[in-house]
Amino acid sequence: MAATGRRDSVEHKGLLSSVTHYGSTESNSEHDHQANSNDSSHNNQNFPTPAASHWVGANQEEEAIRRKLKYFFMSPCDKYHAKGRKPFKLILQLLKIFIVTAQLALFGISNQVAVTFKEENTMTFKHIFLKDYDQSSDDSFAVYTQKDVYDHMFYTIEKYLTLPENTVGRYAYVYNVSVNGSALSLCQQYFKKGQIDPANDTFNIDPHIVTDCIGVNPLSVPQNQLTSSYKNFTLKFHKLINVTIQFQLKAINIQTIINNEIPDCYTFHITIVMDNKAHSGKVKIWLENEAMIRECKDPNVSGHAESFTRVAFDVAVSLVCLLSLLLCGRSLLRGILLQQEFVQYFKENLGRKVCWADRLEFINGWYILLIISDIFTITGSIIKIGIESKTMSSYDICAILLGTSTLLVWVGVIRYLTFFQKYNVSHKSSGCYARERSFEQTLSSSDLCSPVLIRQILIITLRIAFPNVIRFCCCVAVIYLGYCFCGWIVLGPYHVKFRSLSMVSECLFSLINGDDMFVTFSEMQESSTLVWVFSQLYLYTFISLFIYMVLSLFIALITGAYETIKHQTHEPIHITDLHAFIAECTDAPTSGKFRGVETSPCSFFCCCDRTTTYEDVLLVN
Repeated sequence: MAATGRRDSVEHKGLLSSVTHYGSTESNSEHDHQANSNDSSHNNQNFPTPAASHWVGANQEEEAIRRKLKYFFMSPCDKYHAKGRKPFKLILQLLKIFIVTAQLALFGISNQVAVTFKEENTMTFKHIFLKDYDQSSDDSFAVYTQKDVYDHMFYTIEKYLTLPENTVGRYAYVYNVSVNGSALSLCQQYFKKGQIDPANDTFNIDPHIVTDCIGVNPLSVPQNQLTSSYKNFTLKFHKLINVTIQFQLKAINIQTIINNEIPDCYTFHITIVMDNKAHSGKVKIWLENEAMIRECKDPNVSGHAESFTRVAFDVAVSLVCLLSLLLCGRSLLRGILLQQEFVQYFKENLGRKVCWADRLEFINGWYILLIISDIFTITGSIIKIGIESKTMSSYDICAILLGTSTLLVWVGVIRYLTFFQKYNVSHKSSGCYARERSFEQTLSSSDLCSPVLIRQILIITLRIAFPNVIRFCCCVAVIYLGYCFCGWIVLGPYHVKFRSLSMVSECLFSLINGDDMFVTFSEMQESSTLVWVFSQLYLYTFISLFIYMVLSLFIALITGAYETIKHQTHEPIHITDLHAFIAECTDAPTSGKFRGVETSPCSFFCCCDRTTTYEDVLLVN
């Protein structure tokens, strides 16, 4: 019984002992040989001898799972030396970066042309159909008399009826889309009963809404089906809610020929609204335009044949991303299976449980990022194919998917930089000489004069600071939302930047970054002295709190995480059970003993001749 207790104590001590190297380095120089000798003597002092230790005298099953684990956590370069497998996954990822970026660039050009065409036509419709329209007063365009309401209403209809003779662009009417099969519908909405007597402070209103419409056709179409002329349309101002004029126009975007594309056929759904729901004496007027893109019938461009090159390229991108998705999913699955095997071995042979921190070591976050990127790219490519075949017009959704996927792909490039020697170890620079060393040594203050571990510093700083930053942001978000709601309710009626909750959030975020401070103060209306005084206190306290305190604390969290990493050589390194278990495998990648290891190759990159230490891999995994 006592012997068993002593053996368990020794095994526990071996698990938690500090290990300088994990057996993944291979040295040829005399200095390295001496270092390895010192490490061996150190390990012999900390780990049990073969007579007393269960690990050193491990059976073949234990050595096999230890080699599997060590191979799984090897750097891609070591994996290449261990098994000699070519980095096919790396080639696929590099290819995906270029083709996804090229696909986004091609879609960006088409999307820009489509959006520009829609916006320019919207501006054209405003100048044609809105009387005395001024672009500078777009948000405040309104009329204030009954005569002006009628004038603007009849002006719009008359301009519509004479559109072919007046407009510079080429537009066509769309028939049988409105009331009674007409091309244009003129409607008013009003309360079923509305009697308001301000003199006696009385009113009688039935809130049910009634809609009254008539149809109007261009002069070239017989109007025998229309019950009345639009000139006789009478508005019930005492209970009027709004007046709407709706019609459709067709147009062709021929500027796509410049990009070697077949022109698109557009159908514009135009709605002009005269809003009187406030009953404040001000009738706001605005124009809305929605564009539908359809495939043109019998397109004919001289010297231009129908080409499926873009569709073929989109299909190729989808196939490459699908293959990447399958490979990354397979790597994640193999990691999970190896995790289960390791957990089962620890439980059955050592009678111990594996902590969640060790379990999560088997889940590679970069693979998850690539999988999300592949899903977005495939979905966006399908929508893009639909847009190019004129069966879909979801430009915005496609742009969001392709843009996000490209962003994730380029963020994933950071992972590849760690496999370049200059991004991982110090070199001779500015009089500083450094040999190959572990991560902790390269972060010491004496090494800051050379370009050391640029990528690892960034990733690990974010990793350490992320939990504190998230908790800090949650606390700050409560205060921020309080200011948003307060500003929206109190200042909204008096300040244009506080009219909606989203606008308040945008304004306050701009103030945090120091933008538009004077404009925000100066645009505050002084019609209410009490609200104006409150606005000054509101803005001064928010700016002082968030700029001088919140931002400073936020930066301090990031700086503190960096300082923690830089000075971690002065603190003992915590070695988990998983790390210590793998560290006892001293087989070099070039020893040939990994040729029979059955595990995922996971070779994303192999671009250097050096050997990465096991510590480097774990710290950035």
